[in-house]
Amino acid sequence: MTMQSDELRIFIAVVEAGSLSAAAEILSQTTSGVSRALSRLEEKLAISLLTRTTRRMELTEEGQVFLVQARDIIAAMERAEESIRIRSQKPVGKLRVDASVPFMLHCIVPHVAAFRACYPDIELELTTSDRFIDLVEQRTDVAIRIGELQDSTLHAKPLTSAWLQLLASPEYLRRHGTPKTVKELEQHQLIGFTQPENLNQWPLQYEDGDRYPIKPALRASSGETIRQLALQGQGIACLSNFMSDEDVAQGRLVRILEQSHSAFRQKIHAVYYRNTQISRRISCFLDFLQDKL
Repeated sequence: MTMQSDELRIFIAVVEAGSLSAAAEILSQTTSGVSRALSRLEEKLAISLLTRTTRRMELTEEGQVFLVQARDIIAAMERAEESIRIRSQKPVGKLRVDASVPFMLHCIVPHVAAFRACYPDIELELTTSDRFIDLVEQRTDVAIRIGELQDSTLHAKPLTSAWLQLLASPEYLRRHGTPKTVKELEQHQLIGFTQPENLNQWPLQYEDGDRYPIKPALRASSGETIRQLALQGQGIACLSNFMSDEDVAQGRLVRILEQSHSAFRQKIHAVYYRNTQISRRISCFLDFLQDKL
């Protein structure tokens, strides 16, 4: 015969209350009803869970093992019920989302109207930062992070990945020529990041590896600033495809050294603290965004 969740709850209540009568009072049942349920459970398991005397009640060795498992089962059921309850509710309230300037402009802002049409009761609050922020300190519910994750205390959901491409404007290439090899980059104006320095290691295969360290002639702290500098013909840049594919399609930027690109891709995650009060809003937003990406 199959065990019932009510029988598990009664067993746990008896152990925690210390007696059948105390458990019956907590559960608003009769003592005889609690006793019968406990006996049914023991019969199904073909073991004794408790040793009973007129004065006291103790767990058997098997009962101690089963108590741990019973609590785990009930806890899992409660989590499942809570998850379904939250999902059945209409998502409502404020959702604070942070992302780098390029990701916000190219991957979130274009879809805000569609998201608001689907979830009109979610109030979006969008902030931009080109560094990894403290979610609690900045009062942020979910942040989009590009690259390897460091925070073990955060829950992370992988969204997509981006590949990097070397780009320059047609004007720059007319003035300075198009590099044919990685070595020829030394003769060009390269646009890099102020920090972190690992962003100035471009995903190119050359004689010493597949991450080519550049010496920028011009640096900026934001990927969007670097994009604008490249569009203005100020040099060669290495940009994520999500922020530059449209420029390539429109002829504003040209891909170079494609034959030397390595297979490196930037991982893109959403990170947030577990919080049942806002998890419905977060899941709605991330599912929507992942679909768009």
